[in-house]
Amino acid sequence: MDSKTKQAVFLLGLMGFWVMGDNYAASPMLVDIASDFNIDIGTAALTVAAYMLPFGLFTLIFGPLGDKYGKARVISIAAFGTAVFSSLGALAFDITSLASIRSVNGALAAAILPVTISYVGDLFEEPKAKMNAIGSVMGMYFLGAAAATVIGGGLSFIGSWRLVYLTYGAAELIIAVLMLKYLVFAPGTSEAMGFRRAYANALARPFMLRTVVLLSLVGFAVFGSFTYLGDFLVERTGFNILQVGLILTLFGLSAYIGGQRAGNIRQKIGPKMMLFAGILGAIFWAPLGYWPGLFYVFPILVAFGLAFVLLQSTIIVTAQQQLPMQRGTVMSLASFNMFVGGGLGVLINRFLLAAWGYEAIYLIAALAILVVGLLAYRLLLLLGQQG
Repeated sequence: MDSKTKQAVFLLGLMGFWVMGDNYAASPMLVDIASDFNIDIGTAALTVAAYMLPFGLFTLIFGPLGDKYGKARVISIAAFGTAVFSSLGALAFDITSLASIRSVNGALAAAILPVTISYVGDLFEEPKAKMNAIGSVMGMYFLGAAAATVIGGGLSFIGSWRLVYLTYGAAELIIAVLMLKYLVFAPGTSEAMGFRRAYANALARPFMLRTVVLLSLVGFAVFGSFTYLGDFLVERTGFNILQVGLILTLFGLSAYIGGQRAGNIRQKIGPKMMLFAGILGAIFWAPLGYWPGLFYVFPILVAFGLAFVLLQSTIIVTAQQQLPMQRGTVMSLASFNMFVGGGLGVLINRFLLAAWGYEAIYLIAALAILVVGLLAYRLLLLLGQQG
C-alpha cells in the first residue's frame, strides 16, 4: 500500500469516526438541550430520530449515486455538507430548527458509510489487504460511536451542547479539505444505471442478498443490545455517564485494532474464522445481564468488539466480491440491513427489558451473534464450492 492510499484510508476512517459520533454524542446532551429550549427529555430526543430516520432512508440512495458518478465525488460533497450542517446545529434557536438541521445532516451523513466502504474496496485487489483496510475503517466508525458519549458529555460539561455540534462540524470540515488531496476522483463504474436497474441487478443475485441480510442479524445483536449497555453500567456501578463512556470505548478500540488484522486472521484460519467469531461473541456476551462484576466487563467489551468486526468485515467483503462493479449499491443494501436490524433490536429489547430484564437482552443478542457466525460459515463454504 503506497503512502497516498494509506492516508486516504486513514482519513476515510477518521471521517467515519466523527460522523458516527455526531449521532451518538446526542444522548448525553439531551438534558441540556431540554433545559435550554424549556422542553421535556422526550421532545429533545426527537433530534436523535430526526437524524437517524433520514440516515437510514438516504443510505439506499447514495450507493448507486457513487457507482454512477464516482465514489470520491459523492463522499467529498457529503463530507462538506455534513460538516456545514453539524456546525449549524450550534446555531439552532428552538427544537424545530434543531430537528430540521439534524434531518439534513443525517441525510448527508448517510453517504459516508456505504460509499466509503465501497471506495476502500476499489483500492485493493488482494483479499487480505482489502479486508484489513475495510476492517480498519469500520473499526474507526465504531470507535467514534463508542467514544461519542465521552466526547459529547465532556464538551457539553465544559461548554454547552452547542460546542459539541460545533466541534464535530469543525473536525469534519478539516478532514473534508484534506480528502481533496488524497482521494482519487475517478469516474463512476456503472454507466447511466438508474436506481431501479441498480437494485434489480443486485437483488437478482441470491447469494449476495443472503450475505447482506446477515447484517440485519449483526445489527440486531450488536446495536440493539449495545444501546442499553450505558444505562445498564450506570445502574450496576453507580458511575456517571462520562466514566461509563470511557469503559465503553474498549469496544471501539477492540473493533479498530481487530479490524486492522481481520484479513490476516481470515487468511490463517479461513472460513472457520466465522465460527470462532460467533462462538467468541456468544460466550462473552451471554452472561453480561447477570452482572458477574465490573472487571468482567473489560474482557467482554474487547471480545465482543473483536467478534463484531471479524464478522462484519468478512460479510461486507464477501458481498462486494459478488458484485464488484456495483460496490456502492451493495454497501447501501448492507448498511440499510445493518441499521434496520439495529433499530428493530432497540425496539424489541425495550419490551424484553420491561418483561424479563437485562438478562434476556444479552442472552438473545449472544444467541443472535452465534447464529450469524454459523450462517456466515456455511455461506462461505457454499460460495467456495460455487467458485
